[in-house]
Amino acid sequence: MQKRRMAHFRIERRYLREGRWPIAGIDEAGRGPLAGPVSVAAVILNPDNLPRGLDDSKALSESDRERLYEQIMKKALAVSVALASAREIDRINIRQATLDAMSRAAKSLSLAPVHVLVDGKDVPKGLPCQGEAIVKGDATSFSIAAASIIAKVTRDRLMKRLAIRYPAYGFESHAGYGTKAHLAAIAEHGPCPYHRFTFSPLKPEEPTAAPKPDLFG
Repeated sequence: MQKRRMAHFRIERRYLREGRWPIAGIDEAGRGPLAGPVSVAAVILNPDNLPRGLDDSKALSESDRERLYEQIMKKALAVSVALASAREIDRINIRQATLDAMSRAAKSLSLAPVHVLVDGKDVPKGLPCQGEAIVKGDATSFSIAAASIIAKVTRDRLMKRLAIRYPAYGFESHAGYGTKAHLAAIAEHGPCPYHRFTFSPLKPEEPTAAPKPDLFG
């Protein structure tokens, strides 16, 4: 069995030795759910005061994410969060909404980065500096891992608040993902304003075109 690689700070330290600092990590949470926003975080860590236990948010328990969230907020040099609402996602598509939020998060940092490390394959347009895309970056870079934790915890907290307003959907348990319970609630109650109407099964089916007559039959 192949051992899962752990996040580290080697990429950031290499840039630091080259005199390129601050370096920000950027990641998102919530691209796949049927409801709620995409949450994007940008984080600049303090090389001399790194939170212990940083890793990809998906590999951590909820309690560990909450603990690390507090550590990151306390120890990081700068943290920012940007959201893309369900309406924005429906208007311009999930990929573009996520990239736009990444750009906003980078620009909102209180400390201007000279380089950003972005989880995934795409470097967003409109960044305030150079960017570098790293596939599975949240399992590679401490800065991206920290951003993944901030984005995930922020979104989970928002979905729990949304669950108070719309208790029928159980957002507090599935965070808007397409679980059986969530799909059953949509079938029974219909969608709420925070659902993504361009996501299947909420997206209206395209009308089936009438068959054309065979002029040569």
